[in-house]
Amino acid sequence: MGQRGRPRGFDRDTALRTAMEVFWKYGYDGASMTRLTTAMGIASPSLYACFGSKEGLFREAVELYGSTVGAPAQRALEEAPTAYEGIRALLRANIVTFADPERPPGCMVVLAAAAGSARNEEVSAFVTERRQAVRELFRQRLERGVAAGDVPATADLGTLASLYTTVLHGLAVQARDGATTEELQAIIESAMLGAPRADP
Repeated sequence: MGQRGRPRGFDRDTALRTAMEVFWKYGYDGASMTRLTTAMGIASPSLYACFGSKEGLFREAVELYGSTVGAPAQRALEEAPTAYEGIRALLRANIVTFADPERPPGCMVVLAAAAGSARNEEVSAFVTERRQAVRELFRQRLERGVAAGDVPATADLGTLASLYTTVLHGLAVQARDGATTEELQAIIESAMLGAPRADP
């Protein structure tokens, strides 16, 4: 039995990846429908038919960002032998992306809804949830560090997780403002200096 209906006429995966780049560069509010459809090479009805809405497209773009651009950093966090080495590795992996001249600067999730998105509470809440998920990844890795003995049991893991999340967000903003990879590396090393260490 043949496929019913009019064929889509464009590659969905390619269109979604293009939309991710637009949201990454301009933010949610700055990525107008005209910008999106022009970059994606489709008309507005096709966007709505395929993704439901601009918000639906944005949510899929954020998921794509996490599963592709963000994946190496998360692996670095999990695979390092100690918690602090993992956190350092995650931060370093992220600045490789943040300062890549072939991509928009900074982090899509940190910056995409940074300004003006209060007009869309659902989008703002969605991005906040994703940022909080990163904080939870830090906290879980620190918990593993306590269990392994490389993070002291007396450490305030919630505060440490918030600290490194704040550093990550700050790195994204610094990259957007033109900081070099070397400058971002120096920030990471400074941030790691005060980490509470377990006794040898």
